[in-house]
Amino acid sequence: MKTYSATPADIDKKWIIVDAEGVVLGRLASIIATRLRGKHKPSFTPHMDCGDNVIVINAEKIQMTGKKREENFYWHTGHPGGIKERTKAQILEGAHPERIVTQAVKRMLPGNRLSRQIMTNLRVYAGADHPHEAQEPEVLDVKSMNAKNTRSA
Repeated sequence: MKTYSATPADIDKKWIIVDAEGVVLGRLASIIATRLRGKHKPSFTPHMDCGDNVIVINAEKIQMTGKKREENFYWHTGHPGGIKERTKAQILEGAHPERIVTQAVKRMLPGNRLSRQIMTNLRVYAGADHPHEAQEPEVLDVKSMNAKNTRSA
């Protein structure tokens, strides 16, 4: 029996839409990273981009546990000496609240060229509107997935 390895012709990409309103950031990012990588599919191949395209809406309404909104400082402009201290609350209230979700997902993927390619399949929007209606995305209910995983036995 040979080991299955997907080719680009075998890959079937879907479009998935996720509503981030009221969902905890880390749980959401891990679900999105799994979908982007394609680990939920039986045809998963580690060296291929076989994941789905993910659209995240309402990124400005994401939840965080504890005091992470006020106590986590981070931001860098990308230039030498470009460290700027901002809390997550300041970033969420600012011009680009979608960067919080993008960074969380990016940090849950392996740090290689494939993950940079996979990140192009993620689209994050601060509000409820998105320009991808033509792709007919399927809705992924993350809130019910989290409810199943967090129930105590």
